[in-house]
Amino acid sequence: PIIELSQKTLQTYNRTQRPSQPHTQNSTGRTSLEKNLSINSWISCLHFPLRLCISQIQKLFCGNLKNKDIQSGEADVILECLGFKWELHQPQLFQSQTLAKLYLEALAQGSTPSRGTQSPKKTKERSPVKKMIISLKINDPLVAKVPFATALKSLYMSEVEIHLDDVLGVLASAHILQFNGLFQSDLLVALKPEQLTTACEKWLEMNLVPLLGTHIHLRRVPQDLLHKVLKSPRLFTFSEFRLLKTILFWVFLQLNHKIMAIPTYETMLTFFKSFPKNRCFLDRDIGQRLRPLFLSLHLHNITKGKDLEELRDLNFFPESGTCVWRIHCGQLCAFSFQLENGGDMAHLKDLNTQAVRFGLLFNQEYTTYSKMIAVYGFFFEIKGLKHDTASYSFYMQRIKHTDLESHSVVYKHKPVSLGAVRLVKYDIRARTLVDSKWTDEVLQRFELAKPSCKSCTLKIQTVGSPIYATFAFIFPPS
Repeated sequence: PIIELSQKTLQTYNRTQRPSQPHTQNSTGRTSLEKNLSINSWISCLHFPLRLCISQIQKLFCGNLKNKDIQSGEADVILECLGFKWELHQPQLFQSQTLAKLYLEALAQGSTPSRGTQSPKKTKERSPVKKMIISLKINDPLVAKVPFATALKSLYMSEVEIHLDDVLGVLASAHILQFNGLFQSDLLVALKPEQLTTACEKWLEMNLVPLLGTHIHLRRVPQDLLHKVLKSPRLFTFSEFRLLKTILFWVFLQLNHKIMAIPTYETMLTFFKSFPKNRCFLDRDIGQRLRPLFLSLHLHNITKGKDLEELRDLNFFPESGTCVWRIHCGQLCAFSFQLENGGDMAHLKDLNTQAVRFGLLFNQEYTTYSKMIAVYGFFFEIKGLKHDTASYSFYMQRIKHTDLESHSVVYKHKPVSLGAVRLVKYDIRARTLVDSKWTDEVLQRFELAKPSCKSCTLKIQTVGSPIYATFAFIFPPS
């Protein structure tokens, strides 16, 4: 489901970037992609009788519903959700695939509508309306009372005021309700374009690598948005190489429009290796406009021998040229200087734009989760702990190379520094779609014994899940 939401999120962002024009539900300005989505949705309905039934009822009800005086009638459906009871009317309910399905299933099971309670005097004047009760369980931290109420309100009105903090919640609610009208009609016009843009950027900062990086919808991210997200200090990635792979996949998909599924990594490598060897890819006309994307990466953190060899064979980056490229890409060829100087990163100063980055994706079912990392001969464990339903903590600690298992992937074929002390400048950031928290910038001497082997601890209270934890650090000269 979150993949489908990402598709709609990107579609929403693209709409905010178009020139202003009149918006109607049958607008001739709708893109071919939007038309194809509508056609595909209709075709899928033909394979499911229940969906077909809902679709036909939607056509019957949705003609002239919005802004009509239908609210004056008493509600005939009660939706139990999020601990509240929401009163709805059948015509509006059938605009939502999810609610319509629940209603029809309740009818099929022979559920008896409950009668509303009225005073004796009113009972003589009019019989109470029979109300069907349906229930919907939602386990999504984005969907809270206010954004869910806003999504339901949009079933009744063409324009609903949406606050910036509720944008993602409203979109998530509409996705769960399967209310496609919110994404395709005039409702989102009520939002300022910068509000939608901010919401889309926030979502992409967290999900570009872990979610879109392995899905065909990556193709639909506009280059200007991608560039902005890559420059954000809030961008989440498991490692710099994973981020680089994601951007290489994006480039591949831009050049291969007929590909309808994310390719294997080997397929992508073969494609780029097929270019003539006389010039690297970024020196070609087709690659010139893509240079800003790769200049936004922290390529100096790619130090694994196998990864460096693959990138060298790829012939993607310039081997010489401007100082900027020597700084960003020269690190791909060798890092012996850092090893010879005890891991010092003398050319790195700023955590936001140059830090070595590693990430943990801490899911709700975890009680503890950790990962071992190696940088310039030093080994660290980055770790997350769950203390109760909404309390978490994150930290990192230095590990002796002798404490690592000999067959450990992080240890195998890695250089080892015997330095007893390593000066580290770092911060730790934890983020969800509803909360975020980070440490101040810390300068600490990491030794091999407790307590000096452990960083400060970031504690966060949140109901959001998953938690995107980022560990960013630099080895300044000792």
